[in-house]
Amino acid sequence: MRIAIVCYPTFGGSGVVATELGLELARQGHEIHFITYSQPVRLALLNPNVHYHEVNVPEYPLFHYQPYELALSSKLVDMVKLHKIEILHVHYAIPHAYAGYMAKQMLKSEGIEIPMVTTLHGTDITLVGNHPFYKPAVSFSINKSDVVTSVSKSLKEDTYKLFNIKKDIHVIPNFIELDKNTTDPTIPCNRSVMAQVGERIITHISNFRKVKRIPDIVKIFYQIQKEIPAKLMMVGDGPEKEVAEALCQELGIANKVIFFGNSNEIDKILSYTDLFLLPSETESFGLAALEAMAWGVPVISSNSGGLPEVNFEGVSGFLSDVGDVDAMAQNAIKILKDDLTLCEFKRNALTVAQKFDIKNILPLYVEIYEEAIKKYSK
Repeated sequence: MRIAIVCYPTFGGSGVVATELGLELARQGHEIHFITYSQPVRLALLNPNVHYHEVNVPEYPLFHYQPYELALSSKLVDMVKLHKIEILHVHYAIPHAYAGYMAKQMLKSEGIEIPMVTTLHGTDITLVGNHPFYKPAVSFSINKSDVVTSVSKSLKEDTYKLFNIKKDIHVIPNFIELDKNTTDPTIPCNRSVMAQVGERIITHISNFRKVKRIPDIVKIFYQIQKEIPAKLMMVGDGPEKEVAEALCQELGIANKVIFFGNSNEIDKILSYTDLFLLPSETESFGLAALEAMAWGVPVISSNSGGLPEVNFEGVSGFLSDVGDVDAMAQNAIKILKDDLTLCEFKRNALTVAQKFDIKNILPLYVEIYEEAIKKYSK
């Protein structure tokens, strides 16, 4: 198949999922065309089946805000015609599904009809999309998609609750590429860079927005380190980072917390990690938790959104109500208190992650593509 993938090219979960999906499809022999405004951060172009097409938005004094949707829809039309693309897969309802629909209409006027799959990831529904200014456009874009998927049952339910959707929504969970999670035995372990012998390593990775409840992470760790020698790794950047740094100073634990900022060594950090914290207000899926579990790292998380679909209570970690810092800290201590318990949770976390291996999820997308293309070829 010749597939166009439209996504945000950033560190966010939707962009990562879209990129990894496209790369795996390319390895299976499909021709993949990424179409976005800059090269996705995880996109490797060393594959003859992978192509990247940049969307350029010209600047005109007339426009206060540059019309990205127009530029994207025009680029989609050009690429479909030039490369004989058979299906569009857009990640995020707006602006991508909206631009995709416009491209479909332009192509239809020239006698070219192709299906569009829209994958909903979270904030395009629960935050941005639910804003009154965008809600009609989101509903329209979803209903005009040929196939709609969501990354969790929770997000599917939220979409039906918040919008007037007449389409079936297929749940296809996010995934992890487990094959790459191997540590080269010839490379010396640098765990000592982050913690001393006998100290547990606790990690959080995010964009440090309010929804991640960053102060809760610091408070949970504060309780843990009072009972168990530990270090906290804070990976990422965003508006709540300074708040967290100030709280660490206030609690007297600044010397036990490392703020990495955005990092390209996430896999290495996770390979040394003993416990992952994700106390978010909500998560449409919880990809960061899954990435940790794929390295055999148990997870302490809230029970909000799609997290219970990823983090299995008492198996891969524990779930608590949003904001219940005390319960999260006590559950963390339960896991970390002795090596035997920790090893059991580590094994369980990896076992649960294997259910979400890309090899198990990819066929679900391929089946949807093939059915959609078949309908248009009749």
